[in-house]
Amino acid sequence: MDHLVTSRSLPTEGVAVKSPPARTPSADTALLGVYEISKILTAPARLEQTLANVVSVLSSFLDMKLGMITILDQHGNPEIVATSGWISHDHSKPIDTLPAKVIDRLVATAMPVIVEDVTNDSLFATAAETITQAVGPRVSFLAVAIKSDSRVVGTLSIYRTADEFIAYTFDADLRLLTMIANLIGQTVKLHRMFSADRQRLLNECSTLEKALVSCMPKDIRGERPDVAGIVGESPAIMEVLNTIAVVAKSNSTVLLRGESGTGKELFARAVHDLSRRSAKPFVKVNCAALPESVLESELFGHERGAFTGAVAQRAGRFELANGGTLLLDEIGEISPSFQAKLLRVLQEGEFERVGGSKTLKVNIRFVFATNKNLEAAVDKGEFRADLYYRISVVPVFLPPLRERPGDVSLLARNFIERFNSENDQKHQLSASAIETLQRCYFPGNVRELENCVRRTATLAPAETIVDHDFACASGKCLSALLWTGSASGAFPQTYPESANMRAAPPADIAPARRAEAAPVPTFPEEPRPPLDAAGEEEGRGIASSRKMIDRESLIEGMEKAAWVQAKAARLLGLSLRQVNYALKKYNIEIKRI
Repeated sequence: MDHLVTSRSLPTEGVAVKSPPARTPSADTALLGVYEISKILTAPARLEQTLANVVSVLSSFLDMKLGMITILDQHGNPEIVATSGWISHDHSKPIDTLPAKVIDRLVATAMPVIVEDVTNDSLFATAAETITQAVGPRVSFLAVAIKSDSRVVGTLSIYRTADEFIAYTFDADLRLLTMIANLIGQTVKLHRMFSADRQRLLNECSTLEKALVSCMPKDIRGERPDVAGIVGESPAIMEVLNTIAVVAKSNSTVLLRGESGTGKELFARAVHDLSRRSAKPFVKVNCAALPESVLESELFGHERGAFTGAVAQRAGRFELANGGTLLLDEIGEISPSFQAKLLRVLQEGEFERVGGSKTLKVNIRFVFATNKNLEAAVDKGEFRADLYYRISVVPVFLPPLRERPGDVSLLARNFIERFNSENDQKHQLSASAIETLQRCYFPGNVRELENCVRRTATLAPAETIVDHDFACASGKCLSALLWTGSASGAFPQTYPESANMRAAPPADIAPARRAEAAPVPTFPEEPRPPLDAAGEEEGRGIASSRKMIDRESLIEGMEKAAWVQAKAARLLGLSLRQVNYALKKYNIEIKRI
């Protein structure tokens, strides 16, 4: 087998050297390893998860300290990094142990690279210290190229520590790594073909839907509700707008539900503007931004002398919104005691100012908004059931941006026009820039897209914004760390699934240079619960996924799960990334059982 060797040449042919059994996988062991990995590669899963499972299984068949699979984007930068056995002591990342020179050599030659001691090789001059700290002293390195057709699309590498290294062991390892790399290359090719076909079909469907709607008579298709500030023509957004147009005609209470950044305030304004109360005030209050005492005064108003600083009588938001619409945003964050006070206003339409005894009556259209799982909060006793039934009269679920991919280009161009108008600029988005945005997952939804466009326009060196101008092209997109996580989980089984979404992000997600995939447990992995039950599973967990778990609970959960991270994550109600982060934060060494 052709390969590159650095630091020391291998023994010549005919030299008999006995190989340590643990270092040289037998033919049966190698065959079993290829068999298990082939099952993983053919199972339906996200590419990041598949590769993480592969490298974890590989670690059980090879005596290695660190294994890594790196998939490169179209520019040759690491796009997906899957590792096993990584423990950092200085906040470094696994990709820091793989110098760019090694990647360049593998891409240029497509031949294996062998280094017997990374501390004595010029290829690892910049990474030797990081490797020895994370792996140990006297580290050897083996790497093979992952090819799709004739093009190198990634690398497969392992690190070992030992006193002696011999040619026979390296050759046996390289044969196994090359077979696995070939299988990975085909899997990457299929995933990318699937992702491209999926995007093409989405674009074709969007085009056909627009053409079909345009051919319909106006009395059949109906006109898009005229709502200021809401941009989008996707079926998901049109369904919400049509629902709001119908709901706005009545005085029923509306509960807007959706992930953060989906534009709940804009849709609340739409409910008001399309109603018979449009000429009356539209008042909004963010319940999470004010402490309970201040929130009570803000909503109910107060009498003079009711508390220190109340030098005059003040009307509250209930009075100011009389006859119009009141939006109470983040309603899931109010305290139980304030929930009881709010319930009376909803039931009777009357209240007293703080420090007053006069009962005031109001006629208000209430619109509530939240990104919290209210059903889980009611189940835990954090939210009153009677208040829940009062506010959830007409629930409207706002689609996240990933469920309306056809609207990304419309929103991006709208945001760039606003930026140009506000800053007297003439920026425009190129086709490559739009393509990059459409591949992004945007866990922060429309708000994150707007921030991304504004940030890029602010820093762009030219008027035409191209794909290289975005932060993800230079590895500075911090929200890429959220891509491997699921959605907010705010709406478990009660959240209606749309026909084409609620799926994990595509394999060819926007390039995130050196984005790190969370390590996964050793094979075999237990089946995961369905995605629509993730919120319910989390609600039964030992710890909330939004809180940092303490060291003792983490160790207890890992021991109960036999040190299988995926199983521990389900027991603790955390994600794999959170478990992995906590293990590294507390410097807990993974036990192999």
